[in-house]
Amino acid sequence: MAGIWVYAEHKDGKVKKVTFEVLGAAQKLAEKKGEPLCGVLIGSGVEAMASIVGSYGADKVYCIEADELGTYTTGGFAKALCDLVRQEEPSIVLFGASINGKDLSARVAGRLGAGLATDCTDIGLDETGGLQVRRPMFSGKVYADVVFADTTPQMVSIRPNVMTAAAPDTSRKPEVVKITPAVTSEDLMVHVKEVVKTGGEKPDLTEAEIIVSGGRGMKGPENYTILEELADILGGVVGASRSAVDAGWRPQSDQVGQSGKVVTPNLYIAAGISGAIQHLAGMGTSKVIAAINKDPEAPIFKKADYGVVDDLFKVIPPFTEECKKLKAE
Repeated sequence: MAGIWVYAEHKDGKVKKVTFEVLGAAQKLAEKKGEPLCGVLIGSGVEAMASIVGSYGADKVYCIEADELGTYTTGGFAKALCDLVRQEEPSIVLFGASINGKDLSARVAGRLGAGLATDCTDIGLDETGGLQVRRPMFSGKVYADVVFADTTPQMVSIRPNVMTAAAPDTSRKPEVVKITPAVTSEDLMVHVKEVVKTGGEKPDLTEAEIIVSGGRGMKGPENYTILEELADILGGVVGASRSAVDAGWRPQSDQVGQSGKVVTPNLYIAAGISGAIQHLAGMGTSKVIAAINKDPEAPIFKKADYGVVDDLFKVIPPFTEECKKLKAE
């Protein structure tokens, strides 16, 4: 076997944070199983990031490079990764459960006929030494402990922000293996002509450590400025409930919930969000939840660690001012 692999997701020449978290979990598995830990970078000019992946635990880094893979496409990346998996036969392949990670892992598992557990919140070995993972089901109402059949590769995608990344060791020098994939235009299936960025420099919701979300209680799109101001002070990003997105107050990319993005920040502030089960499914695993709502019977309070029963427009502005004072000290 060629060990335990981690798909090293990257964007704009930087390895994404979720990759470091997955490498941390994979390193513990590799030590227990006595197998090497390998990172897999796919794209154009990715060799420059190999040392970063190595510093977070990878013993070997496969760099699959081609000009055709300069922008992520499911077909091209899946073909390149599947070819390498068939050739090297890793025992386990791990992904971050990001948008691209979920997309790629599903396509690769389908092509390989491999078992895949998605959006997992814990990973380890059972009493027999087999891979075992935990994943939420039924909108987070229950958790399932999943074990794999004795076939390889076993594939898992891990939810961002649930694992702890190890401290990087820049003295580690991984073995770098350069690979030129056999990817054709037919394999790509689509060609990306242009990428339009709308999120600025802020992290994606799925990787943010602090999220300030607003719902129907915000009363209109113009009022989200108070949430944006608070998020900026806290170093976070703004999210929204489905009702706010459906009303056209926020873009769909801001939606948190079962039909939006599943997030696990260190702090989730829900302002004017009642707490429908679909929303709770998307943010229920946040480490700390603070809710502000005028309705004391709002379901969000059953999930919240801290709750304020009051008008959010009376609570958020003075709270923001206090945060500014603390930051200035």
